[in-house]
Amino acid sequence: MRVLTFLAALSLSATTALAAEEPSGCDKFKWPIERERAALTAPDRAKLVSGSEQAALPSSAITLGLVAPAEAKLPTPPERAPKDGTFAGFTSIKAPKAGLYTVSLSSGAWVDVVQDGHFLKPVAFSGATDCDGIRKTMKYELSAQPFVVQISGAKDNSLSIAILPAQ
Repeated sequence: MRVLTFLAALSLSATTALAAEEPSGCDKFKWPIERERAALTAPDRAKLVSGSEQAALPSSAITLGLVAPAEAKLPTPPERAPKDGTFAGFTSIKAPKAGLYTVSLSSGAWVDVVQDGHFLKPVAFSGATDCDGIRKTMKYELSAQPFVVQISGAKDNSLSIAILPAQ
């Protein structure tokens, strides 16, 4: 009898988890994303290869080329192991100004921001499906030290990233 009760509870919890979907639509983000979305879809995005080093924060979004995780040579192993068949890459920024920044992605992927040898935790996160040009955005408090943005688990071999001062 206990086994049947356990199986019934397990079935119910699995059904509940599947029913909990991510928000859908551009109006479902927790804060306004128009500026980030415009940067991520701008035609003049710089195209960078994985491992590129930038002297300062880019003034607009970039499109980062990604490769197989084994080829990406991420400086720090990602906090979440990438699945087979996905892509990874990174870029480093040498001289940021300290402050609160949004890091936004055009499509789904895992993001690690690494500064001074430590993973930074986002102070806020928002994401939604079915919003053309932007999939998720996070806010990070950065110091005036070099940092690395690592992408892993991406389904495509490139994605756009916008790192902008938070408003």
